[in-house]
Amino acid sequence: MTMSTRPLPGHPQLHYRANDLYLEGARLSDLAQRFGTPLYVYSQAAMQQALAAYQRGLQGRRSQICYAVKANSSLAILQGFARQGCGFDIVSGGELQRVLAAGGDPAKIIFSGVGKTRAEMHQALAAGIGCFNVESEAELEVLNTVALELGTRAPISIRVNPNVDAKTHPYISTGLKGNKFGIAHERTLDTYRRAAQLPGLKIIGIDCHIGSQITEAAPYLDALDRVLDLVDAIQAAGIAIDHIDLGGGLGIMYDDETPPAADALWQALLTRLDARGHGQRKILIEPGRSLVGNAGVCLTEVLYLKPGEQKNFCIVDAAMNDLPRPMMYEAYHAIVPLHAGSSAQQQTWDIVGPVCESGDWIGRDRTLAVTPGDLLAVLSAGAYCSAMGSTYNTRARPAEVLVDGDQAHLIREREDIADIYRCERLLP
Repeated sequence: MTMSTRPLPGHPQLHYRANDLYLEGARLSDLAQRFGTPLYVYSQAAMQQALAAYQRGLQGRRSQICYAVKANSSLAILQGFARQGCGFDIVSGGELQRVLAAGGDPAKIIFSGVGKTRAEMHQALAAGIGCFNVESEAELEVLNTVALELGTRAPISIRVNPNVDAKTHPYISTGLKGNKFGIAHERTLDTYRRAAQLPGLKIIGIDCHIGSQITEAAPYLDALDRVLDLVDAIQAAGIAIDHIDLGGGLGIMYDDETPPAADALWQALLTRLDARGHGQRKILIEPGRSLVGNAGVCLTEVLYLKPGEQKNFCIVDAAMNDLPRPMMYEAYHAIVPLHAGSSAQQQTWDIVGPVCESGDWIGRDRTLAVTPGDLLAVLSAGAYCSAMGSTYNTRARPAEVLVDGDQAHLIREREDIADIYRCERLLP
């Protein structure tokens, strides 16, 4: 990097070179011109750096990092993690099909989720996945039946709901009694006893996941202690537990958050694991957002400026269907210009999209110097953005590009409008 390079805090591969914004060695304005907007752009190096922190934290341990596919399920991104030796955490038969199409090892796949269908169980068993994270006593019985129908045994862990507050948004909290996920802490031992009686099941582990965008170590340590209490009780009942799956959920910097580094977090957790006498167990983890979130940006063009008495609106071509997190969670994403040398006057704007909903906003009360035709980057857009997108208002989904150094690879073509209604039929 040259002396004129200005990195953006929390985004290791995003920087201004002179006044132009680059991701790795690619100038983002060039990509916007080449591929159009809205456009998702991801950094291969940023994802590798994030993964390396987990690998350092788990070095020397029996462990498996399983990327949470729901964070970003683009085939090329899955392919990259598969090439790095990762397994995958899936929550649907569709995600299983994606992982296999991207070259993932089925033996390194874990299947989570509260509503697995019989068809999905059949599909996963036929593929030879590594483990089912069972989330209810009813699911336990159905999975046993399906496995016996196929003449096999389903490898399982039971997902525990430890009633630990992850101190995050209620929509992404998963470890409290009021959440739909997992089996209540006080029911776990009896559920393991029942699982041990079922001939179509093979118990191999225990699972816990308490939420997403967690920015403190304390909730993880609390959850680990509760899980280890259960492991002690389960072992005392004569049921062997080989692995402990502690889920994912580590947060990233969107605004001013200061989450622990992945390697530091795992050193703290492993120290606690050793102190409790469980250092020999295999560790599974399911990171998603922390691997891809700050590796991606969404590029958008300013269409119109609409000053008003109460609000000034900057209308852009990206919308809630392209980038739904602000609408769903009132989530904050930093928004910066692709060219920092604008001569326009700085004003406070609400950044909004073209969709016919008042909830269609990307950022509120942002101070920017913008004119129509300017390009903006919505930061921290690598996770739960494109993956949660839709075609609402019959808007085609954006293209996606993966940057590797100064090379840019188109990994998803921009959707054609005809693709949106291809499966629809007119009446005769």
